[in-house]
Amino acid sequence: MKLRARLYRQFNADYARPVPGEGYGGWHTVDAELAPAHTALVVMHAWDCGEPSEFPGWRRAVEYTPRARQILTEVFPPLLAAVRASPLPVFHVVGGRDYYSHLPGFQREVPRSSPAPVSPDPTYHALQQLRHDHATPGPHNAADIAAGFARLDFAPTARPAEREGIAENGDQLAALCRARGVNHLIYVGFAINWCLLMSPGGMVDMKRHGCLCSTIAEAVTAVENRETARDELEKQSALWRVAIEFGLVFSLADFMPALAKIFR
Repeated sequence: MKLRARLYRQFNADYARPVPGEGYGGWHTVDAELAPAHTALVVMHAWDCGEPSEFPGWRRAVEYTPRARQILTEVFPPLLAAVRASPLPVFHVVGGRDYYSHLPGFQREVPRSSPAPVSPDPTYHALQQLRHDHATPGPHNAADIAAGFARLDFAPTARPAEREGIAENGDQLAALCRARGVNHLIYVGFAINWCLLMSPGGMVDMKRHGCLCSTIAEAVTAVENRETARDELEKQSALWRVAIEFGLVFSLADFMPALAKIFR
């Protein structure tokens, strides 16, 4: 199954520019090949939210529902019809309330659920190589990045003190939280829209463990692209995401005095 796809050249930052990120190559088109036997369409939270006149409070809080309704009306019917007429399976990710457990598609899969990773195939490896060659970090940068990771260590100003706990994944961090009665984590570090969000032990993991996940705006930065680097728009978007989905966003000017006052 051959088709064109878009990738983003997240290289090379140009340090001769006032904003180095504006040196990135940006969006470009590549030729991709998918293996239908190893590909599926995932439909997630495609909900019937009622008529526009219903649940006005919900509409006031979630402004995208008219756009979602248009997509469900205009895009989903031909898309799903095409996929269902092809070898690609369709998977559905559900949530919100139990409107699905009685369906055979759910009951059939529950006994087969497992934490084991899925198996790669040659097309999978080819697509990963395509991303490596045309997106980030750029093949000419890979050796330096590997060498840098080989000597990775704590920054001197961020090295753990002797009694401070260390975790490498969400389960270990949750164990530290349980041992100390912690349920609110304030994240600082790099990057707020990448590792702090998605890496093991990040906000997505820890929300699933029941933690409130907040941040200090001045103590984080974000992975930016050419179009966002000048104004750090990805950071602003990520801070918004934290405030909406995970916790609170603090300012250093508020956090430091409050901390000093508590432990004066």
